[in-house]
Amino acid sequence: MAEFMDLEYQDGVRMPWNVFPGSKQEQTNSIIPVSAIYTPLKPFPDMPVVPYSPLRCKTCRSILNPFSITDYINKIWICVFCHQRNQFPSHYHSISQDNLPAELFQQYTTIEYESLEKTNYVLPPVFLFVVDTCMIEEELGFLKSALSQAVGLVPDNSLVGLITFGTFVSVHELGFPLINKSYVFRGNKEVSKDQILDHMCFFDKKPKPPTGVIAGARDGLSQESINRFLLPASECEFALNSVLEELQKDPWAVPADQRATRCISTALSVAASLLGACVPGSGARIMAFVGGPSTEGPGAMVFLWAVFLCLMERILRETLMRRRLCLRVYLNQFVQDKDLDKDSFPFIIKSLSFTRDFQSKLCEPRSCSDVFACALDQKRVTYMLICKFVDDPFPDLDSCRISSPYWHILFQWVRPNRKVALKELGPCRLWSKALVILFSKILLDVFSNQVTMTLVYLSSWLLARPMYYFCFTRDRPYVILCRTKTNILGSVVFSLPIEKTNGIFEVSCSQDIKVQGIIGPCASLEKKSPLCSETIVGQGNTSAWKLCGLDKATSLCLVFDITKKDIPEDIGQTMHPFYLQFLTYYQHNNGQMRLRATTLSRRWVAGPGSIQDLIAGFDQEAAAVVMARLVSHKMESEADFDPIRWLDRSLIRICSRFGDYQKDSPSTFSLSPRFSIFPQFMFNLRRSQFVQVFNNSPDETAYFRMILNRENVANSVVMIQPSLISYSFQSAPEPVLLDVAAIAADRILLLDSYFTVVIFHGATIAQWRKEGYQDQPEHEVFAQLLKAPHDDADVINNERFPVPRLVVCDQYGSQARFLLAKLNPSSTYNSNASPLPGGDVIFTDDVSFEVFLDHLQRLVVQS
Repeated sequence: MAEFMDLEYQDGVRMPWNVFPGSKQEQTNSIIPVSAIYTPLKPFPDMPVVPYSPLRCKTCRSILNPFSITDYINKIWICVFCHQRNQFPSHYHSISQDNLPAELFQQYTTIEYESLEKTNYVLPPVFLFVVDTCMIEEELGFLKSALSQAVGLVPDNSLVGLITFGTFVSVHELGFPLINKSYVFRGNKEVSKDQILDHMCFFDKKPKPPTGVIAGARDGLSQESINRFLLPASECEFALNSVLEELQKDPWAVPADQRATRCISTALSVAASLLGACVPGSGARIMAFVGGPSTEGPGAMVFLWAVFLCLMERILRETLMRRRLCLRVYLNQFVQDKDLDKDSFPFIIKSLSFTRDFQSKLCEPRSCSDVFACALDQKRVTYMLICKFVDDPFPDLDSCRISSPYWHILFQWVRPNRKVALKELGPCRLWSKALVILFSKILLDVFSNQVTMTLVYLSSWLLARPMYYFCFTRDRPYVILCRTKTNILGSVVFSLPIEKTNGIFEVSCSQDIKVQGIIGPCASLEKKSPLCSETIVGQGNTSAWKLCGLDKATSLCLVFDITKKDIPEDIGQTMHPFYLQFLTYYQHNNGQMRLRATTLSRRWVAGPGSIQDLIAGFDQEAAAVVMARLVSHKMESEADFDPIRWLDRSLIRICSRFGDYQKDSPSTFSLSPRFSIFPQFMFNLRRSQFVQVFNNSPDETAYFRMILNRENVANSVVMIQPSLISYSFQSAPEPVLLDVAAIAADRILLLDSYFTVVIFHGATIAQWRKEGYQDQPEHEVFAQLLKAPHDDADVINNERFPVPRLVVCDQYGSQARFLLAKLNPSSTYNSNASPLPGGDVIFTDDVSFEVFLDHLQRLVVQS
C-alpha cells in the first residue's frame, strides 16, 4: 500500500488497477472498472511553477512531458499520445540532453505553468451579496452588522456588490455617491439579461452593440458602467454601510396564515445576469443570505399559504428555545413519482427547470453561488438545488432532545441528473464547489472588537453546540472557519476550502483508452472527441469539464474504457506502456490563470500470467472508494437498483477470479495480501450510510453522498470503514479492530467515521470520571488518559471540513449507539458465547463479518 501512497504524493492519483488489463474482455473480467481518483490541486512542495506557456501538440493538444520522445539535434519532439512530430519553438534552441527544460525532467511528472504575459487587467475576487429582507428584525440586524464588517476585511481590490430582495428585487448602485440609489425589478416575473442591461441604463452614453452577446468590458460595457454596481471594497465601504444602515424589513404586510413573499429565484437570476455581463470569466461568487423558502417568481417552491408552518414559526419558537427541545418536522418531504404524475406538487417541475437554467447561467461566467439559509421553516433548498437538503445530519446531543431540525450543514451546489431529475428529487449531481449553509436562525451579533476577520456569526439557536464563525481575512480572498471566540481572536483553526475558481479540466489518453465519464464536482463542457466512450458514467460524452469552484482536496473519479477487443496469441506477458495526461486550467488566488499538467505512465498486461501482474498492481483502498462512488451513482440514476446484490455479486466475482482455492473446498480459500482487506471494505460499505438509507432521511443520504463524491481516497476510506483507536493504562494509544470485542470497561475508544467523532468511555473509566478522580493530584495519569482522546479529536476537527460532530459518551449510555452502530456485531444478544467481562453486546440481527466471510468463501469455491 505504501507504494500507491507514494504515487499519490507525487501526482495526486490513486488507481484501483495500476497496471491495465490488455483487452476489453480482460477489463470486463476484472469487475472493478479501470479508473483513477485524481486530486487536481493537491499541494506538492517540490512541484515546479514555470513562468512560461506549455508546448502543445499541434494534433491532439496534449502537453510536452517527461515521456515525450525528443530529438535534440533536429529540435523535434514526438507526442506519446498521437505520435505527431512537433518542432520546438525558437526559444528552445539551446535545449540538449544536458540542458533540459523543467517539463522534461523525469521527476516532474506534475508541473504548473504560469503565464507572465502582460495584461492590462488582472481579475480580482468578486463578491456579490444577495440579502433577504423578509427576515425578522433581529436577524436582519445581525446580518447587516456582519456584512458591514466583512466589507472592511476582504482584500481591497475585491469587487463588491449588493442586491436585496423581498417582494421586489433591488440592485443597489454603490457607485452613485449622492444618495442611495437602486434599480427595482418585479419578483414575480422572469427578467432576461438584455432587459436587465437596458433597465439599468448600461447603454445611455453609447448605443448598444448591434450583434453578439454582451460579454463584459471588452464587448460593449465600459469600466465606468461596471463600477456603478461592482466597486472595489476600498471604495465602496462607505456607500455599502449607508445602504445597510437604511435597509429595513420588507414593508409588504404578511397575513398571519401566509408566508412572506420572497422572490429568491428572481434575485439569483438577476445576480447571475449582472455578473455575466460585468465580469465574465472572473470566477465570481454570489453569496445569498436566505431566511425562508422561495414563494414568488419562476423558481417558487412552496405556496404562500401555510397555516401550520406559520404557527410553528411564530408560536412555538419561544417554547422550543425555552425548553431546549428540538422538533423534527417533515411536511411534503417525501415526494413520490405518482404525486408528480398527478401534479400534486405544481412548483417542483418549474423550480427544477429554473434551477437548471440558473446553473447554466452561472457556468457561463464561471461563477459559484453560496447559499446561507437561516429559518425554522423549511427553506426548500431541496428544490432549489435539485437535491434533498440535509435537515439533521448530526442527531440529538443528549437524551432530553428528540432531534435537531437544522444543524450546521454544509454541502455542495448540485446538478440534476439528466434522466431522472423530473421524477426523483433525491439524486445529487455535484455541479461546483459552492457552499450551502442551513441554520435555524441567526443568533447573535458579531464581535465588534475583531481585528483580523469576521463575516457572519451563525449558530443554531436550538442547540447548545460550539459556536461557528464564517469569516473573511484581509490577506486571502477566501473564507475562514473558527469554532470559538478564543480561536477567532487568536489563531485560525481551519481554512474553508474555497481557494481556486474558474477551472477547466481536460484529459488526454493513449490509443485504445477512452473516457466513460467523471463522478465528482464538475460539469460537462460537451467537448466531443475520439476519447469519448459510448458507455457513459456520471458526466460523460466529453473530454473536458468545467470546475466553477475547487480546492486542494477536490477529487474526481475518472472511469476509463479499454477498446482493445482481442489479444494476439504470440503476445508476451508484459506489453508496451501507455500514457494519461490530466490538465487543470484554473484561476489562482492572485487572479492569474495557471495550468497544471499531470502525465502518468502505466503498462498493459495480457496473457496467462497477467492475473499476477494485476494482483501486484491492485490498490484495494482506491478500489473500495471507486465501488462506493459507483454504487451511490447507480442508486441515484438507475430505477429498481439493488445495491446489496450488486456489491455481493461483484465481490464474489472478484474473489473467484483473484482468489486461491480448490473447488468445493471453502477451507482452502485465500486471498493475496493485495486483496485481503477488500472483503472487509465491502462488508462495511454494505452497512454504510451510502447504501443503508433506511435509518437516514433522504436529505442526509444526499448529503453523505455529495461529500463522498468530492473527497480524496484517505477521507473516503474513513467514511466507508471508520478508524478505531484504543486508550488504556496498559499501552500507548493503538488502533484496534472495528469490532464490539474492542469495548472494555477500563478502555477509552476514539471512533472517527468522518462525519462523527465519538469518544467512548468504558464503564469503569466513566465511573471514575464521575467520581472526579481526574481532579485529584495523585491520579494525574488518569487525567492524562481522559485528555488524550480529546486532543486527538481536536486535531481531527481542526483539519477537516465539514467539521465532524463530536460525541462524548459512556458505555451503556444512550449516546453509545453512535459507536455500536459502526462496530462489527461479533457478539449479539442471541450469540451463544457470552462477552468478556466488561465487554458489550450489540442488539442487532445483522450478520457479523465472520459469518459474511464464511458465506463468501462457500459461494466463491462452489462449482
